[in-house]
Amino acid sequence: MKKITLLLFCLLTSTFLLAQNPSLKEITISGKVVDASSNQPLEYATVVLKNTKTQKISGGITDEKGQFNVKTPKGTYQINVEFISFKTITFPAQEISVNKKLGIIKLQENASSLDEVVVIAEKSTVDIRLDKKIYNVGKDMTVKGGTASDVLDNVPSVDVDPEGVVSLRGSENVRILIDGKPSALVGLSGADALKQLPSDAIERVEVITSPSARYDSEGTAGILNIILRKGKASGFNGSVNVTVGDPKNYQTAVNLNLRTEKINVFTNLGYSDNRNPGVYNSDVTYLSNGAIDSVRIENRDNDISRKGFNANFGLEYYLNKKSSITGTIFVRDSDGKNISNNYISSFDNANTNLYNSTRIQDEGETDETLQFSLNYVNNFNEKGHKLTLDLQHSANKENESAIITDINPETNATNELSIDNLVQADYVLPIGENSQFETGYRGSFQDLTSNYLVVAPNLAPEYNPSNNLEFTQNVNAFYTQFGSKIDKFSFLLGVRAEITNIDIQLNNTNENYNKKYTDFFPTVNFGYELTEEQSFTLGYSKRLRRPSSRYLNPFESRESEVIFSKGNVNLDPTYTNSFDLGYLNRFGKVTLNSSIYYQHSTNNIERVNSQETRLVNGKKTNVLVRQPINLASEERAGFEFTANYNASRKVRFSGSFNFYQFETEGEYTYNLTDLSTNTVTPITQNFDTKNNSWFTRFDAKITLPWDIQSQTRIFYRGPKDDAQSDVKGILSANLAFSKDILKDKATLVLNVSDLFNTRKYQVIGYAPSRENPTNITDQTFQRRMRQVSLNFTYRFNQNKNQKERKSGGNREDDGGEEF
Repeated sequence: MKKITLLLFCLLTSTFLLAQNPSLKEITISGKVVDASSNQPLEYATVVLKNTKTQKISGGITDEKGQFNVKTPKGTYQINVEFISFKTITFPAQEISVNKKLGIIKLQENASSLDEVVVIAEKSTVDIRLDKKIYNVGKDMTVKGGTASDVLDNVPSVDVDPEGVVSLRGSENVRILIDGKPSALVGLSGADALKQLPSDAIERVEVITSPSARYDSEGTAGILNIILRKGKASGFNGSVNVTVGDPKNYQTAVNLNLRTEKINVFTNLGYSDNRNPGVYNSDVTYLSNGAIDSVRIENRDNDISRKGFNANFGLEYYLNKKSSITGTIFVRDSDGKNISNNYISSFDNANTNLYNSTRIQDEGETDETLQFSLNYVNNFNEKGHKLTLDLQHSANKENESAIITDINPETNATNELSIDNLVQADYVLPIGENSQFETGYRGSFQDLTSNYLVVAPNLAPEYNPSNNLEFTQNVNAFYTQFGSKIDKFSFLLGVRAEITNIDIQLNNTNENYNKKYTDFFPTVNFGYELTEEQSFTLGYSKRLRRPSSRYLNPFESRESEVIFSKGNVNLDPTYTNSFDLGYLNRFGKVTLNSSIYYQHSTNNIERVNSQETRLVNGKKTNVLVRQPINLASEERAGFEFTANYNASRKVRFSGSFNFYQFETEGEYTYNLTDLSTNTVTPITQNFDTKNNSWFTRFDAKITLPWDIQSQTRIFYRGPKDDAQSDVKGILSANLAFSKDILKDKATLVLNVSDLFNTRKYQVIGYAPSRENPTNITDQTFQRRMRQVSLNFTYRFNQNKNQKERKSGGNREDDGGEEF
């Protein structure tokens, strides 16, 4: 109330002075006020001018862009910039005789005044930082009632294919973190685990294409950092979220928060029960001397259902005004079932039916996760000098079992247990007003066991993939970096050292593999503010890709008798040098962000198709085996841009476009054995290829009559060809409508995902090579069909439209400061 009175007094006094002194020559004082933690403009911030000679007060307020232009007579002024719940910035008294630009003024939040405001984030924006882009989930209606995979699929630069595989700028080698750290929430399989994390639990996603040294070097394409919601508003508040959908999609999510002066208790609870019918069709054409020998057709119907519960409990205790300790417990328990009916037909070159069969796989899966985290933060002062310590322990267990009914029945089971421990320490020391030094350590330690058992009486012993794998990976990392801002120029320089020790044991065959390597990873990020509206960024980073345990495990899938996937225990890491040049321009109602990027990878990992001749049901059959190998090199270059146009408060458009070109060089040689003569023939496949692809998305948010909000999103991924396959383009569209009810305490959202039911993965594969194939595989895969859902959200003790504030004891979620 005092600040409102002061504001009115400033405006009235300013008007009175100008009216009484029209002949005085005026000067203009201008600038822009932003939130220091998010760089978001602060509208209605107060700028107070106090004339030290006359003691008269004048001033003004900022507009929706955080900008102000205050006209006043020449004189000596003390200038204060104020905003509710933020610390006031005071410019010492100075004589001003000409127009003066104060530039960008960053206000820090004031922890002592947080109790005045009850807040919750509801924005949907993209923030640009020196080394990252931040996608705030907010009001994105198309992900309501969805999962983490749906959220990622709506993030610029990111694509999630129908199988759930996440890629960044067209590359699948992307590192996914939770709250800045590796987490059991991502699970052992990644894609499936993200489908179990409800979208309502996610606050924002950070897209880090040029990571600084504080981040893991893992992920040659970059990092996706998922930040979970944590209650920070004072008092007791929360929300309840319920979703029903068809095909079956029942979800409930509860977010609760209790914050007092000394503690902050928060929890996210979720339960889901869903069913995803899908199809997988495969036509395999076998060739002999270029002519068709036979055709095998497989039409598979998948019926995937899953029930899951997850809970995240957290307690933050403020030791004093400068330090806090936070403990969290995450629990996940899910039970899934997949019934696959594979209808198989075989024909000779005259199209005569040779045989028909039905292969039914009844698969069950349980997934249990338990994770404990402890975080300590000590803010030595208000300038950013701080120390943070993190400890994390998690256990993730996945059990899969399948009964296959066919001409020759079989069973198989996979039991995996991963124990992961993390120790991390980060120290930040500001130097002067605009510089900062940072150093830290992270130790990641994983012990995984995987037992795979196949019982198939009619399967030849040499083809039985049963095995017992023990996998240990320890990574000790040390980093240091220094950043500074000099006028309009900023930089962040760092280096990271990682010591990796991997041990693999295949107990069934008494094989042991050990890999040790020490690497240094430099990072360079530059920024230049041409104007307040235009800026450039330039980044370089060295990255690597360590093969995961599943890529190393040489077991073979058993869903098909003629198409197999397996790992490769001999894989080595891939190293990538990445360069990124970005440009940001805000003009009027349009914001344009663009990037040009280049990546050079050595020893890159690619999945390849090879052919083998095996006895299947007593008959010699050519089978297709797909496994990852190390190729020589890959070059990837491209450009992307995102644009936002706010035509009015009721009409907003946004879009993104990403085009990339890739060139791969390398050869792969394997031996093909003729079962009749035992003759071994070496087969060499050339993977030299050069091609390009692209993807784009368009988003429109329009306010309809009766305050109904509509959102339309269209996505298209262009075709992509490589040495062994042709992948067709994919088009999909989502449509959503939202309406606030119950005096804005609740919201209803109707969401139609994949409106035209076109999100299908179609690929034609050639083995062993495109030039001389002995079999051609035409595959179509659709994991999830069109879905219609209705979501209801009820908020209590929350103000939907205010911006979220962070509590004073909290650390930055990503563990560092920006320049």
